[in-house]
Amino acid sequence: MSLFDGLSAFPITPTDAAGRVDTDALARILTRIRDAKVHSIGLLGSTGGYAFLSREERRRAVDCAMGTVGGDLPVIVGVGALRTDEAQALARDAKAAGANGLLLAPVSYTPLRDEEVYAHFVAVAEAGQLPMAIYNNPGATRFTFPRALIARLAQLPNVVAVKMPLPDGDDFASELAAIRAATPASFKVGYSGDWGCAAALLAGGDTWYSVIAGLLPVETLALAHASLDGDSVKAGQLNAAFAPLWALFKEFGSFRVMFVIAELLDLGTFAPPLPILPLDDDARARIKAALEGLQV
Repeated sequence: MSLFDGLSAFPITPTDAAGRVDTDALARILTRIRDAKVHSIGLLGSTGGYAFLSREERRRAVDCAMGTVGGDLPVIVGVGALRTDEAQALARDAKAAGANGLLLAPVSYTPLRDEEVYAHFVAVAEAGQLPMAIYNNPGATRFTFPRALIARLAQLPNVVAVKMPLPDGDDFASELAAIRAATPASFKVGYSGDWGCAAALLAGGDTWYSVIAGLLPVETLALAHASLDGDSVKAGQLNAAFAPLWALFKEFGSFRVMFVIAELLDLGTFAPPLPILPLDDDARARIKAALEGLQV
């Protein structure tokens, strides 16, 4: 299994009100993921709140991860930033800390053109010198990767995978076929959007980039294994148990929900970074009920 295969767990990054990473709490979360034997960790992705953290705090998070699970579990580090030089510095930091791979989103304020995104990836891939996944997350970045751009980026040294959003109509088969026809045979195609990722793996996707695996790795891995094994009946049963949680992810955003789950699991009490506000008591009660339905 390659770096960008299987179930990749994306943890939250606990911080205090000033944005300083709570490395003790992060280590507890990462240890749970390691012990569950998921296939990789996606550190400082959207679930990890990378956009809210300074370079120094992102470096602290990477150092914590490598000190906690390095050598036991591959760590893929998100290095998205507004400026290309900032993303290059983050990529170098990740490599220096011993990270195994990189995940790059084209973060922007001014909408980016395809050629600008291409040049950004060339520069960051060269700086990091690690296997890199394209982070196609139009809901956050407002940039959607055309298939032609994915194909072009896949020819770059070190750009070896793509993290896709769920396709319209859940037409995974057509999308996977189109991307694979335009990229090298070794290029990996994975998906995020937890509620649709069992179907993505059943359809032949390589990777599930999972929010919920960051806090419920055992339960999520069971669903991932059933899907990777092609057992649609078992996968359907397991996915149905997650359905109340998927509904909450869609209603409130998975980022907000994950902070509540961390507290319910006694991993610590962490507020999301402002201006994101904590969820109210009604939402918390519904999240608790969803966890009980999963027998967590």
